[in-house]
Amino acid sequence: MPYPKINILAFAAHPDDVEISISGTMLKHKANGLSTGIIDLTKGELGTRGSAEIRKNEAAKATQILELDIRENLGFADGFFQYTEDNLKAIAKCIRKYQPDIVLCNAISDRHPDHGKGHKIVADACFLSGLLKIELQDENGLNLAPWRPKAVYAYIQDNFIEPDFVIDVTANWDKRMEALLSYESQFYKANSTEPKTPISSQEFLKHIEGRCLQMGRYIGVKYAEGFNVVRPVGVNLLTDLV
Repeated sequence: MPYPKINILAFAAHPDDVEISISGTMLKHKANGLSTGIIDLTKGELGTRGSAEIRKNEAAKATQILELDIRENLGFADGFFQYTEDNLKAIAKCIRKYQPDIVLCNAISDRHPDHGKGHKIVADACFLSGLLKIELQDENGLNLAPWRPKAVYAYIQDNFIEPDFVIDVTANWDKRMEALLSYESQFYKANSTEPKTPISSQEFLKHIEGRCLQMGRYIGVKYAEGFNVVRPVGVNLLTDLV
């Protein structure tokens, strides 16, 4: 196999979506010996602050902190990417290349329309990637075998959505926030002359902490990150859920 197998593959409409929402989860699974990766759909070029090049450098820094095994950017049009055959196939190629056991994708719906669009197109590409009659090749012309993840979960972003399950990230908190703050152009910085945005205020970082405190309260821990299931989760015994 010319590509590394990735156990946990997260997709993001924009660079920093994963770091804002579930970087603790990525760190925790990496620390437990699982391979991890991120596929960014766009370069975030429409962001009010910074630029695509700055975001690229910030993503590289975050990638090192998260110790990702792979990270790619598909270069879809920020704000304007659509549910098209070409875009579905581009995502399906990534799924076939890295054969993830679990795919994490954007929120089912959210304040930014790209997040809901990103959720839908990734979830559907996970299904299409498993169809035998869809033939896909990588950039070198190598045929990519059909592959369908065992599970697809949506992470919770700006809008509050009641989680179906949460993951304790208390032990990963400091490094999680370090990865988030790699995106210096996007978040609060004293004396910054950049335009203000909904995520650039000092209070936004408190919102991130408050959300994770809220998720942690469900399971009696300090910090947790929440997810929604795309389809029912199958378990062998009720005790598997404890």
